[in-house]
Amino acid sequence: MMASSTRPADGVRLWTSGDWNALFGLGTNVLVNLLVMTGLLKFVVGLPDELTFGRILPAVGLMLFAGNIYYAWMALKLSKREGRHDVCALPSGPSVPHMFIVVFVIMMPILGQTGDPVKAWEAGLAWVFIQGFILIGGGFVAPMIRRITPRAALLGTLAGVSIAFISMRPATEIFMTSIIGLLCLGIILVSWFGGVRYPRGLPAGLVAIVVGMVIAWVATALGFPEVGGMSAGALASSFAHFGFSIPIPAIGHVFSGFEFLGFILVTAIPFGVYDLVEAMDNVESAEAAGDSYSTTEALAAEGSISLIGTLFGSPFANAVYIGHPGWKSMGGRIGYSAATGVFVLLITWFGILAVFLNLVPVVAIAPILLYIGMLIGAQAFQTTPLTHAPAIVLGLVPHLAAWAKTLIDGALGAANVQMTPELVAAMAQGGVLYNGLAVLGNGAILTGLVLAAIGVFIIEKRLEYAAAFAGAGAVLTFFGFMHGASVGVAVSPMIAASYGMLAVFLVALAKLETSRGSEPAFAPAAAE
Repeated sequence: MMASSTRPADGVRLWTSGDWNALFGLGTNVLVNLLVMTGLLKFVVGLPDELTFGRILPAVGLMLFAGNIYYAWMALKLSKREGRHDVCALPSGPSVPHMFIVVFVIMMPILGQTGDPVKAWEAGLAWVFIQGFILIGGGFVAPMIRRITPRAALLGTLAGVSIAFISMRPATEIFMTSIIGLLCLGIILVSWFGGVRYPRGLPAGLVAIVVGMVIAWVATALGFPEVGGMSAGALASSFAHFGFSIPIPAIGHVFSGFEFLGFILVTAIPFGVYDLVEAMDNVESAEAAGDSYSTTEALAAEGSISLIGTLFGSPFANAVYIGHPGWKSMGGRIGYSAATGVFVLLITWFGILAVFLNLVPVVAIAPILLYIGMLIGAQAFQTTPLTHAPAIVLGLVPHLAAWAKTLIDGALGAANVQMTPELVAAMAQGGVLYNGLAVLGNGAILTGLVLAAIGVFIIEKRLEYAAAFAGAGAVLTFFGFMHGASVGVAVSPMIAASYGMLAVFLVALAKLETSRGSEPAFAPAAAE
């Protein structure tokens, strides 16, 4: 037996030398995501430090600790059951897409509506609370959802989120401070896309952060605050957050967030569906690498652990991470998962993240966010048939509308200008169709999914299926899940009727095509 390995009495290894590599890799990954999360809460939403560091981060730490410990336990059970020492635990951490969805799609609009950051936090709690139950119950229906919904629709609408709400902000930050941002982006891209390995196997994310940090502090010391922007005073004051903060139950805050239930459901349901498919894909990826886990158990654990975090104040969800084969190939087994959980617990409960946040410039982290957005957006095209690409683009459009409306609303709010019919008319004369952006952008995740699904089935000449999704669009629109500012009855009746008419047209065309036998009811125009 290796000296660096630990075995219980039955011979199953709890720790191997490869776990150090996997711990450093996954631990760094989770740390970067926690820094991003803290930056979003502090600088984007503007939550007070006592709420961010005293309530939210300790709850997130508890959630991530529980998730990593549970998946390590699942790996231990599998190792004992199959008598193997090469079982690798499922990787786990904060859901990255969730961080941006809950901040930009839930918390920011509620903050703009109420001006109260606590209300924004409560809306985020309620959103994840609903997500948790969708995941728990979804383990039993996920296979059916996956069968009836084209992959291009599920990934296409997610690509819209990645482009509009994940990629755009960090891209602008990179070029606002290009000396740091562009170099760090290069460091990320040449490694994660180009395959370049850095000395001693250092992760590209860590290299980018260290390089960006060094440039920022040197520029600040040389008197170039527009490049560095760091503050020794802020760094020193961040040590005041050192201490011991344990999670406090936030059940009352969770149910207070249900005040915004109609607004929350518009994204909670479709994103819950995406979570089901993502988790299934990641469990299947682990099975392909030789470790067969129960999809139902993994989903139920993901949902239950997210619920635990939310009830203690976390507006973010736990997730099974992609990348199990990678951690396994570098020697990760059971111990790396449990050790990552302990590491996260320490940095969140003892206030260490506040120091990291004032030590590392945000622009050094921005390339990592842009990379994530690029990866999610590219996945929609890379893992679906080439012929479905137009449908994916159709799924992107509602998110671009939602993003544009968000910018307009933010600019008007900053100028303290109220939206009026006269202003809407003046904007239309200037080419900005504000009302169109609002209608198309409301419920963008579901709208993108439905439109992309219709597009896929039309491309495949399966018009009955396209009609079914158009009919679903009519129902969802009628009750405000699509194209409506909130859930209700007859929220957008004209648009709902339009989807209904489209469904009737597609059904009629399908019957006409069937009656003509093998002769198509229509033929695509020849390429010129």
